[in-house]
Amino acid sequence: MRFLAKRTGPALELQEFCMSHVTRFVVLAERRLVRLLVAVLPLIGLISALWWPQAAHSQTGNSHKIATDLRDVLQSPSAAARASWARDTSSGRYVRVLVVSNSPDPELTELRAHVLAAGGSVYYRYLAVSALSVLLPADRVAEIAQRADVQSISPNRPARRTASLLELATGAADVHAGSSLGQPGLDGSGIGIAVLDSGIAWHHSNFLDAAGKSSRIARAVDFQKAGDMTGKLWQPGVDVSASLNSGSSSGRAASAFEKLIAADRTDRADPYGHGSHVAAIAAGRGNYQPVDSTGIAPGAKLYDVKVLDDAGNGELSDVLAGIDWVIYHAREYNIRVLNVSMAADSTESYLTDPLCRAVRSVTAAGITVVVAAGNFGKDANGAEAYGTISAPGNDPSVITVGSANLKDSAARSDDSVNFFSSRGPTRGGRIDANGVRQADNLLKPDLVAPGNRIVGVLASDKQGSASAFAYLPRTYPDISAPYGGSGQPKLKQLMQLSGTSVAAPVVAGTVALMLQANPGLTPPLIKAMLQYAAQPMAGANLLQQGAGLLNVAGAVALAGALRTDIATAIDAGTLSAGSPLLAAGKSLPAPVSTINGISVPWSRIVFVGGNQIASGSALFTQYQPLWDPRLVWARGTAQRSTISWWPAARGEAAPAWIRSIVAQPAASQRLLTPGVTWAAALAGSSSARGLTGIFIPTATLAGWLAAGSGLVLSEGIVLSEGIVLSEGIVLSEGIVLSEGIVLSEGIVLSEGIVLSEGLVLSETQVGPTGEP
Repeated sequence: MRFLAKRTGPALELQEFCMSHVTRFVVLAERRLVRLLVAVLPLIGLISALWWPQAAHSQTGNSHKIATDLRDVLQSPSAAARASWARDTSSGRYVRVLVVSNSPDPELTELRAHVLAAGGSVYYRYLAVSALSVLLPADRVAEIAQRADVQSISPNRPARRTASLLELATGAADVHAGSSLGQPGLDGSGIGIAVLDSGIAWHHSNFLDAAGKSSRIARAVDFQKAGDMTGKLWQPGVDVSASLNSGSSSGRAASAFEKLIAADRTDRADPYGHGSHVAAIAAGRGNYQPVDSTGIAPGAKLYDVKVLDDAGNGELSDVLAGIDWVIYHAREYNIRVLNVSMAADSTESYLTDPLCRAVRSVTAAGITVVVAAGNFGKDANGAEAYGTISAPGNDPSVITVGSANLKDSAARSDDSVNFFSSRGPTRGGRIDANGVRQADNLLKPDLVAPGNRIVGVLASDKQGSASAFAYLPRTYPDISAPYGGSGQPKLKQLMQLSGTSVAAPVVAGTVALMLQANPGLTPPLIKAMLQYAAQPMAGANLLQQGAGLLNVAGAVALAGALRTDIATAIDAGTLSAGSPLLAAGKSLPAPVSTINGISVPWSRIVFVGGNQIASGSALFTQYQPLWDPRLVWARGTAQRSTISWWPAARGEAAPAWIRSIVAQPAASQRLLTPGVTWAAALAGSSSARGLTGIFIPTATLAGWLAAGSGLVLSEGIVLSEGIVLSEGIVLSEGIVLSEGIVLSEGIVLSEGIVLSEGLVLSETQVGPTGEP
């Protein structure tokens, strides 16, 4: 009986169980009743599949489509009480989930109809990822998962905040002044930075223009408002996805929806206080007071996309809707950078995680996404924890930023990685055909930036009242005490925060400067430049600091050496592998910068393919197909996104409104050209004790590359039949045991979902290992 059940599934096992009891009953009952029971056995099997979702999963082979934390709630009678996205009602258990689809229909018409027929509701249809935000009866989730056009179903996980010295320490001061770069001073003017967070205090003096008159917060939208009207109602039988959407059928912004989410010039723009601080680091102008809090790109325009509430909490559905808004309005407002200083825990692979898929769509649309790595570099016992990168920082397309400690000085020689900064590799994964979990194991973070005791805006009300401070400075007065606390001048109040969430906007501001210098750069090319020019810090490996510490001056100098039509040429299809990238009369700058009078060597390290390392001037003198933002290569496979646009309206020179973004396996093509230096073999096999492979000190690898080591590719790297043969640096699962290194399988808190950065007040003077 067990053997038969193993081959034919739990539903048949239930039938045979019933049959065994029926046989005993036959001894005492009439044969006619037996025939009746046998006749209804197929119906019993169907009922069993509906009432016992796990049985249906095993029978259909679709269990891999349902996220682990969602599956746990579907199976456990008590799990719903611990998840904010599940609720037991008088009509049964309901769950709020994100259903990701591969349907060619951008409207997802049939899927929406099935959700309604199953007793659910449809709240939102997304642009960034082909997905729906829905409410479903728990016992119908398996039924939806069985659809061929459903790729994955994830719970609507909460998302929370990840919890000028900058000018001098990063080299931004020279960029602002225009010295030694052969170009005018840069401040990010003309570039739009979208801040996905808790709001921005538009009335604060740091956000005024150079004349001190107008706010540089160009638009503000609040997706908490949309969320309040949809997914928080727990009302089955409705479909409002057509009206609650950034776009309309005419290809214009949906005016009713825009009015609903509008939050421009509201009195209390950031009641939590996190988003304002983040925005100021990226683009604040604070040279009007003794403590100069000027950010990296003080001339950039800011776009306030509020997705977190007054306590810094939010939901994945709101975050995805905010991302949609950024994509939809990118060309209209010239939004070129998206900062995401928040995180959601996910055990899923970057391939299926909804947030990762959404930020990949942002990248495909030509917008550079900068993400906080997370503040989970040490475990509950204070020991260093690898494998703690949060989502969407685990996606290969984004720039994932860890945190460095400046030691309260502009000198870079004593800087170190903060011990709280999350370490790689990425540990989200998928279940393969054999039922074995395969972790992504991608190299992260990409680099680190200042993230300890960084000074920025203290949010208050429209008048700057001390009695109306935002939640963070009100709850933790120590963070504003060094600058005068509640006694500071109104609308000029400052506070300090630490964490990767404040390191990310340092990089976001740098990207704005790079784009001002060269508007033709693409997101993957920008990431490569940031890594190549980063400074390797002593004593930290690839999983701790990535390519090294941010070097603003070096990245901007590298950007200025290249032609300014790269992005448009890629869109037009006029660039082929190996085409020249240098601007007329330009040459690549020497791989060294001078910051505060000190020579800063570049790392010459670039992460490609998720777990590969490339180097050499050919990366920037010749066009590499990887610089196409629609192409994402990670490990053995590559995907390409196809973007469709609404037709240009009368008076529009070109289409301005994206209609859909669809990702598919990439066709066979060259990924890297001959002449690129291959450095993966230099790192060797991964050994924590031997300091090799993923644990190799970044400075050691950079030194070897500077000395001319590495393999110069004669054939390049080619994608053939959907497979990339070179594996690069592979993290063996055996290393978890043999090296004594514990790699987290994903950070699961009480909700099983949230990666809350928490409030990291600061880390005191720390040594190279990050220990006080």
